[in-house]
Amino acid sequence: MASVSKLKVFAALSAASVALVPISAKAPIWSSSAQYGSFSIDGYSWNNDVWGRGAGPQTISVSAVNQWGGWSNQPDTGGIKSYPHEGFNVGKPLSSINTLISNFNQEVPTSGAWDVAYDIWDSSNQYEIMLWTNYTGNPDGGGNVKPISYKYASSGAAIPIYTNVDVGGATWNVFQGENHHKVISFLRTSKTNSGTVDIKSVLQWIKSKGYFGEINVGNVQYGVEITSSPGGMNFNFNNWTLTSR
Repeated sequence: MASVSKLKVFAALSAASVALVPISAKAPIWSSSAQYGSFSIDGYSWNNDVWGRGAGPQTISVSAVNQWGGWSNQPDTGGIKSYPHEGFNVGKPLSSINTLISNFNQEVPTSGAWDVAYDIWDSSNQYEIMLWTNYTGNPDGGGNVKPISYKYASSGAAIPIYTNVDVGGATWNVFQGENHHKVISFLRTSKTNSGTVDIKSVLQWIKSKGYFGEINVGNVQYGVEITSSPGGMNFNFNNWTLTSR
């Protein structure tokens, strides 16, 4: 069984000094402002993952295996700029997994454009499963952040392939598209900053619909895709746990 919880609380710097890095209740054991700054401990890994065009400064910090967060200042120029995240490599066939459950609790800003999401990969990186728990767009696929889709409406909204699917402990709208690999995105119809996801049940549902057969579950990541966060914003992950056995 693999289990982790993480807490990261950031405070803004004083008005006299613009916040350039997050401040934690605990001194960080690691932090990085490097584009792909990475850190690993006890089988878990973190990455700053600033990969988008025209990205601004960003800092990720880890205070303990159960405490991390990020500060990001991304311009409102469209397109995802970064995905700071934590990850754990499950490395098992789906059929051999008895339990794959995660709890989450986070604090997010009230503005900007972003989506807090699980990013789940099979070991061959042919399939990417995203589970959006909270986001600034709309559950129907519209708004200022949108999932990858096979088709978009004239309004620009992504068109779902399924709506109001009850699986894994929540209700989702489901979208499917391609990004050099298959991408299946689940958007919670009721956004939340805390909850539990039965990831195994979600993967089994996808398999039951014929999107893939037997897969080897690879890296399970949780973080935030940031499209814009003008002026600098904090994203605090207060209690994220992953249980795999």
